[in-house]
Amino acid sequence: MKTTGPIFSICAALLTASSVSLAGDRASPGKVLTPDAIEWVSSSRVPGLGLAKIDGDAKKHGAYVYRVRFPLGRVIRAHRHPDERSLTVLSGTWYIGWGDTYDPARLMALPAGGFYTEPAGAAHFGATPDGAVEIQVSGSGPTAVYFVEPAPARSE
Repeated sequence: MKTTGPIFSICAALLTASSVSLAGDRASPGKVLTPDAIEWVSSSRVPGLGLAKIDGDAKKHGAYVYRVRFPLGRVIRAHRHPDERSLTVLSGTWYIGWGDTYDPARLMALPAGGFYTEPAGAAHFGATPDGAVEIQVSGSGPTAVYFVEPAPARSE
């Protein structure tokens, strides 16, 4: 293949110009958070639950990422979300089960590094019988929590 001449020179110049233009269009490299920069808040609805917004806003249209910390012994009754979600266990062992009613016999243990998805509208439940757990949740908002199982006599 011939790599000289006016056609080659024009193509090379266009490719070089477009790469420079693309590089110059990047306003920032993206969002970067160190663990100590993550801001945790306590849930006003669920005692002992910690929440951290990592990126986006789960109440608005678009992608979001947040983290949730559950204390030892937490039982999360069956509920659904309107959006499809991806979840990663960051620490501890998270127990997840599927169905309209909390059933400890249906819980599956996911250790740190475990991953699963929650299809939109799929009823599921969880627990932390072995210790505190931190998970990372990614989805596309707006999202919500719709409980399908009645609240227990004690607070969740």
